[in-house]
Amino acid sequence: MASKHLHKAKKNKNDEFYTQLSDIEKELKHYKHHFKDKVVYCNCDDPRVSSFFHYFSYNFERLGLKKLISSCYQNQNMDLFSQHNVEQAIYLEYEGDKNGNRVPDVEEIGLNYFNGDGDFRSKESIELLKQSDIVVTNPPFSLFAEYFNQLIEHKKQFLIIGSLNAMKHSEVYPYFQSNQIWFGATMFNGGATYFIGSPDLYDPEKMSNPKNAYIEDGKLFWRVNGVRWFTNLEHNKRHEELILYAKYNPEDYPKYDNYDAIEVSKVVKIPKDYSGVMGVPISFLDKYNPNQFEIIGLSMKAGFGLQSHKFYDSYKEIRQNGTFTGSSGKKTNGNPMLVGKPKKGNYYIDEFGNCAHAKYDRLFIVNKSLQ
Repeated sequence: MASKHLHKAKKNKNDEFYTQLSDIEKELKHYKHHFKDKVVYCNCDDPRVSSFFHYFSYNFERLGLKKLISSCYQNQNMDLFSQHNVEQAIYLEYEGDKNGNRVPDVEEIGLNYFNGDGDFRSKESIELLKQSDIVVTNPPFSLFAEYFNQLIEHKKQFLIIGSLNAMKHSEVYPYFQSNQIWFGATMFNGGATYFIGSPDLYDPEKMSNPKNAYIEDGKLFWRVNGVRWFTNLEHNKRHEELILYAKYNPEDYPKYDNYDAIEVSKVVKIPKDYSGVMGVPISFLDKYNPNQFEIIGLSMKAGFGLQSHKFYDSYKEIRQNGTFTGSSGKKTNGNPMLVGKPKKGNYYIDEFGNCAHAKYDRLFIVNKSLQ
């Protein structure tokens, strides 16, 4: 069953791309003190192309690592450390430089074979996970919640890459609210990065814009937006104070129709003098300082932490041209709603003419210094 699910996930092209070394180096420099005498496991990484394995093997002594383990799913054409194509899933173990040249030579890297397919959920992979202290990798985006749950279950420290929207998963979000996990020290390039893949993965429909994808030196570079590092490793960036300039006024910060909070459309617009609950974009987590703010909820339809006090089942969804979409307001229950018709997009109206429109998902926060 696990193999069936992983094959299905592999249809998602996001799962077949690899992280650039430059992105890894920018992030990992903030965590050097965490790695001394630790076993690092990269359990979603083909060492033939993995920049994670490259980074940790070439920086093994500098970081003071105890051991490096890297494994990947079967059929990744693992032939870097052998003279033939390997169809069986493998994992590599590296315990540092033995000949004094401070380079990870082939004979210093242990090549081991899995009996199974190397799926991160397999018993063999989990046994390797149990040996590790810190997991660092780029897991399949389509399996992120399941992968995350495994790390939590086994009480592992980790630094992993995922979609910004992954923080909204019901399995993931509570750990943000309780300050058990947070975003990493860097945000790639404005929240987007180029992942590397085989030219065979080029999709003309998705990648026709040269700004989004290009082929260079036999590699496909694909720009993916909304990417973040997820971690439970402390770093100094998360304790930097967010300087606030704006002042509250009811015209610029309207109250929601269904939540006891005000709408703050951009992080830069967070008022410095408002003591109540504020709804902010989920990208606020990039600037979140737990000493300065408290997260008390998320506006998703499940209603994490702060409950919607109004529902829109009796409303109808209307297009900007006034025509009915055929959907009821039930679909917007739990979304943060503002009274009135928006300048763009659909809105909702009931039989009495009451009108409201939905905003994107919001985190609900309070300023600790004003409490």
